[in-house]
Amino acid sequence: MTISALQQARAQYQPKLPKSLKGAVKTVPGAATESIADQADIKKLFPNTYGMPIITFEEGGEGVSIPACNVGVILSGGQAPGGHNVISGIFDGIKKLNPESKLYGFLGGPGGLVDHKYMEITADYLEGFRNTGGFDIIGSGRTKLEEEAQFDKGLEILKKLDIKALVIIGGDDSNTNACVLAEYYAVKRAGVQVIGCPKTIDGDLKNEMIETSFGFDTAVKVYSELIGNIQRDANSAKKYWHFIKLMGRSASHIGLEAALQTQPNITLISEEVAAKKQTLGEIVNYMAGIIAKRAANGENFGVALIPEGLVEFVPEMKSLIEELNDLLAEGSAAEQEFKMIQKSHRLEWVAGKLSPKASAVFQSLPSSIATQLTLDRDPHGNVQVSLIETEKLLGEMVKTKLDEMKAAGEFKGKFGTQYHFFGYEGRCAAPSNFDADYCYSLGYTASFLIGSGKTGYMSSVRNTIAPADQWIAGGVPVTMMMNMEKRHGHMKPVIQKALVELDGAPFKYFVANREKWAVETSYLYPGPIQYWGPSEVCDRTTVTLQLEQAK
Repeated sequence: MTISALQQARAQYQPKLPKSLKGAVKTVPGAATESIADQADIKKLFPNTYGMPIITFEEGGEGVSIPACNVGVILSGGQAPGGHNVISGIFDGIKKLNPESKLYGFLGGPGGLVDHKYMEITADYLEGFRNTGGFDIIGSGRTKLEEEAQFDKGLEILKKLDIKALVIIGGDDSNTNACVLAEYYAVKRAGVQVIGCPKTIDGDLKNEMIETSFGFDTAVKVYSELIGNIQRDANSAKKYWHFIKLMGRSASHIGLEAALQTQPNITLISEEVAAKKQTLGEIVNYMAGIIAKRAANGENFGVALIPEGLVEFVPEMKSLIEELNDLLAEGSAAEQEFKMIQKSHRLEWVAGKLSPKASAVFQSLPSSIATQLTLDRDPHGNVQVSLIETEKLLGEMVKTKLDEMKAAGEFKGKFGTQYHFFGYEGRCAAPSNFDADYCYSLGYTASFLIGSGKTGYMSSVRNTIAPADQWIAGGVPVTMMMNMEKRHGHMKPVIQKALVELDGAPFKYFVANREKWAVETSYLYPGPIQYWGPSEVCDRTTVTLQLEQAK
């Protein structure tokens, strides 16, 4: 197989580890924990895995060996840079604890466990995947492990392969499923430990014990390079406004971090929009106002960052989407009637079925966007927000507003737009030095959680703005992060998503600078991910982490 010069060089990179994991390791339990909310409900659902202590690994343990332990690993959900290094860390960790231990990968995500599709991950096979992006080592999938029949089917293959521990690498939903599975196997005395690892480029799986989810660092650096390139182009051509939609449906961490790295003229933060109950019209007025100010200075160009999930945070749009989800629910009579109507009359039909307020919002939208809102639903029956071209919606509405301002003599410039969506470009990038180290450490930590007999824990590596040898490795009970939320009409235990904190240091820094960035051309050009060179360039963490942990 031919590989690039970069791949050859990265294959030689040895990820850094916390000092505590390099020699003999001591397991130090902390105080008992409780869930972030709904304590009584969570405790009732997870009697065997609730209230467990936070675990910290320290230097100085006795160098004891443990019995050989076969381990299974699953990649769950969307890709994120560094997944291969998590698996590398697990492999090296279990081999350090006992060279006879084996690692099995279940193919195509959680479905591989249920369908008994697997492979043994050997040293030779793993070698070609170290420090690379993607999840192609064993593939991923979005099958949810929620039903006892799935758990029992999975247990059959675990028993057959003599697998004593299962590591599920995924986001908040995947780790919630991991905790449910850990509880089920504990109740059944199945003899299988379940450990989670925090993955998502969206950055919304974080708390005091999980400082960042892996892949976020790399993905935002990739997006920030592209944004910087576009800003350089905008400042060169001086004739376009670039509206850039960024991945991140439930939270705006990507948009905020990209703004901190590149200093664009406009950045919308979904959580702020929701907190201020801003209407679509208010957002459009805000954007048009900045565009007009820059035009008055002779600068008819700029860059605007827009989070993927913005429309769901605008109260009027959220209400409209909820009505549309109910109206066009799969299998409903209305859905059947809608499909029978001529396409040219569908928007008019939908408008007539909505409440007066929702209908007015629906009819105010560009027809292309209104059509997108009526397209096929996702597997949960909801509007597929990622398919809504929010950047074009805002671009068209801003143009209409600027035309009105021009007629009133309030805008004398020109407005031309270019549209972009950065999503898949960042999900499988070769991991940054930070993610290469962080992911390897998460996997290595998971192996020590297994070695110390833990289940229902998530691998945790903290103090991440310090050099890697000062990182703090350990485990956090997944139940500690849970609360009860309504899903599909039923209350279910889930890991609480971490949204952008409007009183947090990163957002406050952004607010303190955004007016200056709006009017002035203060662009930063971070360039591509750096692997070699000064440590302050190559090993830097995200601006978000630096601001959050500033002493």
